[in-house]
Order: sequence, then structure tokens, then C-alpha cells
Amino acid sequence: MASITPISQSQTLFNNPQFRARKAQAMFLTNPNSKFFAGKSSSSSSSSAGGAVREKKAATAEPAAAAEKQRRRYPGEAKGFVEEMRFVAMKLHTRDQAKEGEKESEGPPVAKWNPTVDGYLRFLVDSKLVYDTLEGIVEKAAFPEYAEFRNTGLERSESLAKDLEWFKEQGHAIPKPSSPGVTYANHLVDLSEKDPQAFICHFYNIYFAHSAGGRMIGKKVAEMILDKKELEFYKWNGDLSQLLQGVRDKLNRVAESWTREEKNHCLEETEKSFKLSGDILRLILS
Repeated sequence: MASITPISQSQTLFNNPQFRARKAQAMFLTNPNSKFFAGKSSSSSSSSAGGAVREKKAATAEPAAAAEKQRRRYPGEAKGFVEEMRFVAMKLHTRDQAKEGEKESEGPPVAKWNPTVDGYLRFLVDSKLVYDTLEGIVEKAAFPEYAEFRNTGLERSESLAKDLEWFKEQGHAIPKPSSPGVTYANHLVDLSEKDPQAFICHFYNIYFAHSAGGRMIGKKVAEMILDKKELEFYKWNGDLSQLLQGVRDKLNRVAESWTREEKNHCLEETEKSFKLSGDILRLILS
């Protein structure tokens, strides 16, 4: 006859700590829905996933870091794009014009020039056409960034108009714009409508070159043929260094949105700017 364990004995067995431990262990091992089971599985899965993500990020970051390290750094790039433009422009000077110059001189230095009043007038007239064109383009602003360069204080058209009026009062006939000025003005108009990076290159080089080498040339020519008269073309309202810095800051901000390819395209236009400006400058000797 089978024996029946008394209820009191069953309760005693159930209350035994060793029995409860074995029962809990059995539930944990056999019940996949157990909170203990689910918790351990989730923790393990999360840990594995986290490790995989970290490994993936590390694998992606390494080539990117290597590419950045190997990327070519352009001269002046750390200081802003204007410094890159300045560096390229200085290389196109002759050695007697700037210590960074690499071009061979194609003519006598300014100190040995033999300018004429008629030639100087042709230079001023063609220069005015170029500045009129630049200022008109900026005012029209076919591209929004051009509007940044309105009323910078570097504008020269009004000053040149005063100078030409003075020459007229002295009895000199004011010539019509000649081929160098017309060619440059047309080039600026074409660029401004379809190639803002190239246009900005000319904008920078025209204004900044005039504020540096242009002033020196103006002073020398005035000593030779104008009894040292200082023209309005070489005067600015306000501190010139501050005006130039304001334009530098604007140029750097505009270039921040350009790709590296667009910046390089801008720099490549520098030589064209020098050629066209040089053609106008040589009118002084005509």
C-alpha cells in the first residue's frame, strides 16, 4: 500500500531552504519566460551589440582619419581663404616687386619708367571702366554673395571721376576707354553671371593690388609728371588697413561655403587677373 506523506511533512519539506533553492534553479533553467532568463539574455545581447557598434565605428574612423591626415594642405589655408589668394598672387609678382615673387621681369622697374600724361590718362580712364563694372555687378548681385561687397569703402569709381574732372580742368582731353579696359570689363561681366568663384578672384586682386602696389606706382608717377599731386584715386575715407580687413573677413566667410574644387578654381583665375590688369597698367607708358 502506498504511503501518503502527511500534510505537515509536505509543508516541512517545502519550507526547507535547500528544496526552495533547487526548485528556483529548475525554474530558471527550464522556463525561458522567466524574468531571470530574459534579463540575462537581454544583457548579453546588448553587450554583444554594443561591442559590434564600437568595432564598426573604429573601422570607419580609421580610414577617415588617415584620409584627413593625407589630405593636401594648401599654403595659407590655416589662416583663411584670403591668405591662399594672397599666396598665389605674390608668386605671380616679379622678384623686384615682392620677396615671394617668382616671375621674371618683363620691363624696367617703376623707378625707370618714362610715363606721359596722355598715357596716364588712358590708364585712369580704363581703370574707371573696370571699377564702374565691378561696382555695378556688386550692386546688381546676380549671386547673393556679391551683395556682401557693397559699400566696403574700397570703391574707386567716384574718386576716379573726380580725378578725370581735374585733368579736364587743366586743359587735357579725356579719351574714350581703350581695348584693355573694355576687354577686362567684358570679362568681368561674363564671369559674374556664370562663375562667381572666378569673379571673386578678380574682385580681390583688383582692389587689394591697388591698395598696395597701385599706391606705390601712383606716387612715383605723380612725382614724375604731376608735380607730386596726389590723386583721389589713391585716397580712402577712413583707415585703409581696417577697410581691407573688413573685406578680408567677408571674403573668408563667403569662401567657407565653397568646396575645395571651387576654391582651387578661384585660385586658378589669378593669373588671368594679373594679365588683364597688367595690360591696363602698361597704358601709362603708351
